[in-house]
Order: sequence, then structure tokens, then C-alpha cells
Amino acid sequence: MRTKATAEITERIRIIVLEEYEIFRKGVCLLLSQQKNFEIVGDAGEWDQALTMILREQPDIVIVGLDPEDSEKIDLLPEISNAAETAKILIISKANDREFHSKAVRFGASGVLSEDKSAEMLVKAIACVNEGEVWLDRFTTASLLRELSPRNSTVKQDPDERKIAYLTEREREVIEQVGKGLKNKQIAEALFISEITVHHHLTSIYSKLEVADRFELLIFAYRNRLAEIPR
Repeated sequence: MRTKATAEITERIRIIVLEEYEIFRKGVCLLLSQQKNFEIVGDAGEWDQALTMILREQPDIVIVGLDPEDSEKIDLLPEISNAAETAKILIISKANDREFHSKAVRFGASGVLSEDKSAEMLVKAIACVNEGEVWLDRFTTASLLRELSPRNSTVKQDPDERKIAYLTEREREVIEQVGKGLKNKQIAEALFISEITVHHHLTSIYSKLEVADRFELLIFAYRNRLAEIPR
């Protein structure tokens, strides 16, 4: 029988921190360990050490300190996904470089956070990424999505058309709101439905469109004109 204590443990977000500089790394670990729903299961300063740890611990989130001067390390991000298929990658970077941010996402990161942001913002970014959302500034997101789903494409993909045909009118409305960058609570208010109903709609949408999370849904929606790319 599953006890309340067991439920609380299983709901924790398990995190590994990969950062070259020990003072910064330990500071992030200390900060996050104070959050009751976060569990630091490891930290490392070397890539090989981190991969061994990730393979063993299978964390939910891997936080990676990465900057443009270490851009060759972005190519190694898929190694994290290979070591832990369900892990989400959050980059902490001192640079606010949209090209760098976009490349990081293309190579597997679920978000990029500037290191000058507040501790509260880091906690929020981890929670959002863990829920399958992407964490980027709005303009970087728009730029990346235009790159991944060019608007000048005139060729419809038959497999996509078949998937879209199964969507209900309400599901299309939910997708349109997601495309505007709204969270579940905001979608619920806009459509006059409950957050639980929004969650159920998204679960159905993910299944019908065969997407894994909110970010893949955005790419699909923008590519197939189900939502407008933010400007």
C-alpha cells in the first residue's frame, strides 16, 4: 500500500548539477537542496564523471553550466539524453546569446537560463522544464520555432494531416492558446474551463499528434498553422 510519505518522495524532482567551477556548483546545490520538492542526487565538475552519475541515478533534471566559449560541449548534450532518456536538460549560462541558446535547444536542452537571474527564477525554470515546457526568452523561442518550422513551406505532410483530423474543435482552441505562450491556468480562464480539463485536453492532444511535450506540440502547431508564431 502506498503511504503518504512514499508519495511525497516519488514526487520529488531529482537533480544532477554539472558545472566546472566548484564554488558556483556547490552554491546551486545548496540553494536547490533547500526546496522541499527537489533532491540533489549528484554534482560533478567533469563531463565523464557527470555522465557516469547520470547513467546510474537517472535524474529528472540535469543542470549544466555552459557558455559560448565552451560551445563545442553543446555537441555533447545528446550524451546526457542517451544516458538518461527521460532527463530534461537546463543550461545555466552567463551569456544572453540567442544563437547560442537556440543551438543548445537543438542539441537537446529544454531551456537556457542566464546566471544573472534570481534564485526564484531558477526554481521556476526547473519546475517548468520538468513539466515538459521549454524555458527560453520569448524572442529566442520565436526565432528557434521559425527555424524549425519555416512558414514558407507549401508542402503539407500527409501524416500530420491525418493526425490533425482527429482533433476536436476544443482541442484546436487549446493548441491555439498554447501557441500564445499561455500556461494551463491562463488557458482555463481564457476558455472558461477548469485546469483539470485543460490537462485532459493536452493529454489527448499529445496522444493524437504523437508529441512528447509542450515544446514538440508548439513545433507541430506552428508548422501546421494551428497557432501563430509570436512576434
